Amino acid sequence: MIQPGKTIGVLGGGQLGRMFAHAAERLGYRVHIYEPAPDSPAGEVSAKEFNAPYTDRERLQEFARGCAAITYEFENVPVEPLWMIEQLTSLKPHWNVLETCQNRLREKTWLRKNGFPHVPFAEVQVGEDLAGAIRQIGLPCVVKTADFGYDGKGQMKVNDEATLAQAVASFSKQRAVVERYIDFKCELSVIVARTEAGVARTFPLAENIHTKHILDFSIVPARVSAAVRGEAERLGVAIAEKIGLVGLLAIELFLTDRNELLVNELAPRPHNSGHWTLDACVTTQFEQHVRAIVGLPLGGTGLTAPAVVMVNILGDVWHRSANGRTEPNWSTLLAEPLAKLHLYGKSEPKVGRKMGHFTVTGPSADAALEKARGLKALL
Repeated sequence: MIQPGKTIGVLGGGQLGRMFAHAAERLGYRVHIYEPAPDSPAGEVSAKEFNAPYTDRERLQEFARGCAAITYEFENVPVEPLWMIEQLTSLKPHWNVLETCQNRLREKTWLRKNGFPHVPFAEVQVGEDLAGAIRQIGLPCVVKTADFGYDGKGQMKVNDEATLAQAVASFSKQRAVVERYIDFKCELSVIVARTEAGVARTFPLAENIHTKHILDFSIVPARVSAAVRGEAERLGVAIAEKIGLVGLLAIELFLTDRNELLVNELAPRPHNSGHWTLDACVTTQFEQHVRAIVGLPLGGTGLTAPAVVMVNILGDVWHRSANGRTEPNWSTLLAEPLAKLHLYGKSEPKVGRKMGHFTVTGPSADAALEKARGLKALL
């Protein structure tokens, strides 16, 4: 066990690193951030921020030698520097977990190889017959880049011959994955923590509503049957065990019209759909991640309210005029006693950029969602 008082390092300086730093410091740890760009949201609240490229071996070694443990807060960290870091200090989750999850093709191949339910797909290497793969999977389908995609980036839905031609033009010079388009009842996510000793614990299943490929609302408890909740949690633990997780893993799922659960994506880190844990759970996802990577016992994951909804706040709610930028009127949101606001310290709001989130609790999932929709409309 790495005792409180030691230093934990985080690769990446975004909002997930920021909230991780808050949680780690409450437990008594110091946090160092490694982020190529200066003045990051996480660096702002950490004890020390290292600003250098991930390819700077000398700076990475300096960072690693000052940390008793290191983790990462997003998938787009190159794997090669992690091999060196692993020789210098504790790295959790293991680099091979990141390598699997940061590439759509490797991730889906891993799911298929290990017998986990997944969306049918075909892989297409550079120069191969993308149009043929699309016709093999059938229309409609979704074409995605194999590497580094999130929030709908690097993907296109193909409905007909016209969009097929567009996809071929857009993706023919890169590795791609062609997935069958799934008609689903809802999108779900389960977050599981696992320790080095193999103890695993899941958070309550979240129901997620996306708008323009970006998470809009997370609703807990998910409005699905107890059987679906149980199967999602069982699936989450099984995947965590098979992949050798130490830390936190988010599993995004489709619930099909036939009540089947299909794994869509894996993320070996705290997840946007787990932000509700900050205000309505015995242990936050960020604290649980800290506990798992340093060897502390895992915390409880029960709800502290009957229901909670999390709403992403995008840069779209900032308004521009001839006189400059207008800040949202946060008092309209905080006039609701059960609403909690979390802003990420980002200096420049942009359309589609996650600037913060809020949560609202209620007596039921439907009631909390209704209240959340009303508060979002005020913003």
